[in-house]
Formats: sequence, structure tokens, C-alpha cells
Amino acid sequence: MTYQPFWFDSAINEEAAAPFHLLPQGHHTDVCIIGGGFTGLWTAINIKQQHPTKKVTIIEQGLCGQGASGRNGGAMLTWSTKLPSLIKLVGLDNALFLVKQSELAVHEISAFTKEQGIDCDCRIDGCFYTASNRAQLGLLDNALDCLDQFKLNSWQKCTAEQLLQTGSKQNLHAHFSAHGGSIQPAKLVRGLKRVAQQMGVDVIEHCRYKQHHGHEPINVTTNQGALVCNTLIFAVNAWLPTLQSQFSRSVVLVSSDMIITKPIPDVLEQLKLNHGSAIIDSRTFVNYYRSTSDGRLMLGKGGNFFSYGNKVHPKFDQPSHYKKLLNSSLAHFFKGHELPIERTWTGPSDRSATGFPFFGHLNAHPHVLYAGGYSGNGIVQSYLGAKILSAMVLNNNPQWQHCGLVNQPLKQFPIEPIRTAGAYIVRNAIRRKELAEDLNLQPHKIDCYLDKLSGSAAKVDTQSLR
Repeated sequence: MTYQPFWFDSAINEEAAAPFHLLPQGHHTDVCIIGGGFTGLWTAINIKQQHPTKKVTIIEQGLCGQGASGRNGGAMLTWSTKLPSLIKLVGLDNALFLVKQSELAVHEISAFTKEQGIDCDCRIDGCFYTASNRAQLGLLDNALDCLDQFKLNSWQKCTAEQLLQTGSKQNLHAHFSAHGGSIQPAKLVRGLKRVAQQMGVDVIEHCRYKQHHGHEPINVTTNQGALVCNTLIFAVNAWLPTLQSQFSRSVVLVSSDMIITKPIPDVLEQLKLNHGSAIIDSRTFVNYYRSTSDGRLMLGKGGNFFSYGNKVHPKFDQPSHYKKLLNSSLAHFFKGHELPIERTWTGPSDRSATGFPFFGHLNAHPHVLYAGGYSGNGIVQSYLGAKILSAMVLNNNPQWQHCGLVNQPLKQFPIEPIRTAGAYIVRNAIRRKELAEDLNLQPHKIDCYLDKLSGSAAKVDTQSLR
């Protein structure tokens, strides 16, 4: 079988065929995790590392990694460029803690993959944030000033020679941090599945959650039958509004679309892109790109298709409907280079109103937990999310349990059809504004005003802490 997302297709094709584990009749487990992506697998591993005798079961509606985790861009990004917003959301101490932990997580993930023999093209070669037109110059300054204020700034202004490492003359300016890199996300997910199973976690694929009831214990119904657990965790991210309607206005499901070339090692060498750094520009709906160790170039762009009613639309499993836009971005950065295309794909991003993930107890149930709202930052942030969820399950780490992202009041988006209609109005204004800026033209004032309504959509804080 061929899967549209390139990463997942490649990962599955390299695996030896193995029988699926079915849900045993009368199954009882201490912890049941719904969702076999990054959050679910890291949480299961965290729990088993700290409490090896705990029985942990993951149920996944498809194959582990077939959801958002196995189809993202594979850029390992931290929260450092969002420090001002994080301070406003969770307070100074928690914000500093979370930024430090996000930078540490990059290296912990790398160490874990090496220790466990997970071959996932993990390259901790840092991250560049660039200005790809004149309007983006200085947009990182407020975040950097905030980091300087608290002696937490790992970003360095690039010299002319270092700027060449971004691979494009379109990048006029850049900052670099060693806390970043790239990874093959689907291979990481499949590797985490193997490690979890070796630790004794029951991973049941093609097992779709239907409903649950009860307090202690909790009875869970699936398409493969029923199970009983003491703690239930929803780690389904973009699927959370579908499974639990109270989150229907807590996120907006929007696509991030990707395009990848065939192997072009000679071109990458010419571009000086034969490394594993992630490169992201500073516009609202960012362009991000990275190379792979087998000589491919991947570029992605967020903020394209908004799903009405936050339903996981079939478009998310199809080739990108924005191939023209992706090709335009490739031409913007790599004009004059022949880039034969292998494939396009897309994935759902559950963007919260704050731009940060949220965790908590579902309907105040002490043993039913949830995670969601990763907002396009999944690899590093889901690793941190697993620390939060495992601490909530085991009740053993107050710093993670009270980090400010747990049981917070969730800001709500407007009701439909206002939400989706408004999202497209703002998106189109942002596109017009950014096209004008790419052409060194003055954007229309109305487009500039509408751009400000995007709130926390950007990956860089442009507002000061004041």
C-alpha cells in the first residue's frame, strides 16, 4: 500500500511485515492512551521509565505515525522565540522553565534515538530564523531582547558567511541557534512504537475509540471491543474536537502543506544545504525548509486549508491542493535551480488561540486527561507534553503538573460559519500583504490591519513583553 505523506510511506516501506496485535478480550490496563503519535508514545515511554510495573496500553485508529506526527515537516523547534507570549500566558518562572526545557529536549530526543537505535535521520545541526524580505528585518528583535533580559538568549546574528548556510540569497538576514535540527518524523514514531513495545506497552493499531464511561474504573468501547482502565488519556491532537465536542472552538484545524524533491545532492551542495539545520522565515504563515541525509529538499508552508467545523477532512490524506503555492515558495528561495518533485502532501495542525498546547482533566474527571493545541510545533513540544501527562498520571512532578499549561481556561474561537469565513478573509489578506512585501511594495492598510488579527499564528513574537 502507498501512503500519500512521503515520510510515513518511506518509514513503512522499510519495516518488515509483522502481524497486528488485536485487543485481547476482557483487557484491563492501568493507563489507556488514545493516539499512537508522538504524544501518546512519549507518554507511554515516560510512564514505563518511571514506573515499569504500570500496565500501559495505546490504542490507535490507524497505524502509529499515520496521523499528524508522521507527516509534519520534521523541524525541531523550541519555544525560545515565543518567550514574551509564554510569559504572559504562564508567568515568568514557568515560561523560563519551559523555554529551557524545550532547548534541552532537542538534545534529549537525539540522545534517546541513539541509545535506542532509532534510525530517523536525526541531525542536531541547529536552526535558522531568517528575514526573506525587507519587511521581515527586525521582527525577531523583541523576542531576542526578552531572552537577553533573562540571560536565556542562545541565538546569534549570522555573518555573511553563515547566512550562506541558509541556502538562499533571498534570505537577507538570519539568526542561528544550536538548539534545533531536523528529523524524519515517521521513522521516529515507528521507532518509538518499537521501543514502547519492548518496554511492555501494549500497542493496538486499527483500534478506534468510540466512547467511555465510568469513574473508577473507566470502561472504554472501541471497534475491536471493550477494555477497562484506571486512567484514560486523549493524545489525539487534531482529532480531539471530533472525539470531544467541547473542544470544537478551542482550536482551528488548518493544513500545513509540504513538497519534497527527488534526491538532488549536487544541487544541495551548490546551495550549501548539505546539513540538517531547519530554516524558517519570519512571515506569519512561514516558509520552512530542510534537507535530508539522502539528498532531498523539503519545503513546507502553513496556513492554507481551514477545515469547516474542525472536522478531519479527507483533503488531509490527499496530495496538497496548494502545489502551485509550494512551487512558488521553492522558486522564491531557489530561483534558477532545477528541483524535480517527488511528492506533495498535507497534514492537520490544531492551532490554539494562544499558539501553545493545553493539557488538563476532561470534564474535571481526575483520571481522564487530554492534550491538544500544539499549533504546528509538534516534535519537541510533544516530548514536553509527555512529561506533563506522565507527571499528571503518576502525580510525581509538581513542576510539570503546575507549569501553567495544565487546566488553563481555554480561549475560544468564534462559532461557525464565522470562524472559517473569518479565517479565510484573514489568510487571504496575509497572502496579499506578504506578496507585496516580497515584491518590495507597500501592502494595503486593510491587509496590514487584518494581518494583526492572526494573533499567535507566527512562530516568532513580534510584540514586546510590555
